[in-house]
Amino acid sequence: MTLPRLDASRARDLVGRFAGQRVLVVGDAMLDRFIVGRVTRISPEAPVPVVRFQSEHVRLGGAANVAHNIAALGGKPSLVAIVGADAAAARLREQLEAAGVNASGLVDDRSRPTTEKVRIVTERNQQVARLDYEQDGDAAGEIQQALVDRVERFGSDASVLLVSDYLKGTVTRPVLEALLAVAASAPIAAARSSGERDRGSRIPLIVDPKIPHLAAYAGATLITPNHHEAEVATHLRVRTDGEAQQAAREFRRRANCDAVLITRGDQGMWLSAPDSEGAIPAVAREVSDVTGAGDTVVATLSLALAAGATIAEAAMLANHAAGIVVGKFGPATLTAGELTELL
Repeated sequence: MTLPRLDASRARDLVGRFAGQRVLVVGDAMLDRFIVGRVTRISPEAPVPVVRFQSEHVRLGGAANVAHNIAALGGKPSLVAIVGADAAAARLREQLEAAGVNASGLVDDRSRPTTEKVRIVTERNQQVARLDYEQDGDAAGEIQQALVDRVERFGSDASVLLVSDYLKGTVTRPVLEALLAVAASAPIAAARSSGERDRGSRIPLIVDPKIPHLAAYAGATLITPNHHEAEVATHLRVRTDGEAQQAAREFRRRANCDAVLITRGDQGMWLSAPDSEGAIPAVAREVSDVTGAGDTVVATLSLALAAGATIAEAAMLANHAAGIVVGKFGPATLTAGELTELL
């Protein structure tokens, strides 16, 4: 099996269908706060740089960044995630609303803080330190049931379901079981609206994984480990295309999923699917920051599948999208226009 070519006209047609596609994102939402300053000396108190404050800005991270990417590409995302009852949660909601993300699926948990990463960086985008506010225990009891209820409520209208797992407590086995149940029962709106062939009785479920939850992802349509995660899950080395092929096939077997897309940084990607398999070369022109590139990959995959793309076509579009965002600083997004221009 080899990967088919994706010509420019087909790619542009698919991207043109991104607008209005509904995607349910379930996962760990975060707030990324950047404190920017200038370093001119070392502290006399300790061998650390002294950063003179210049500015501060906030970006959406984790599952919230996935949803932001979907919205920036023209989709209509709904986000189900846990937040604390704190100022960071209010700021997160404001950012989501400004980005065009439906945040009514957020669940308040007063027992934990909103996950927030505070990075101190220099004016040249060099990171000096990071402070994390988080409590990563699994959701349970009423909080977990509230997540399940929201999955059932928002999932029925979605063309694609997407899990963004950062091991911060939102993604539990009951939540994943609820997603799989929705995938099996909900109609495939994308196939009908786009005129593409029917994919069967399930809507796609994409998972950006964490390996401790691997067994719970069984039944997913597509899982997107990076090459480190693929090595841990399969106990196989991933350096060459041949090794990537072997690891992807083994990952599919262990995860019991339909397809696997291993992201390999500057080596591109490796796709293993029932009807196609092969390497997808990287297309990055200049790498500034790889933070959040995986979020862009799964966001693009979801919209492409909703638009009627095959898994191979969706992976190629996602590869081009990642090539754009790694040229930007921090958790970044891109527009459908940027993606079309590159294509």
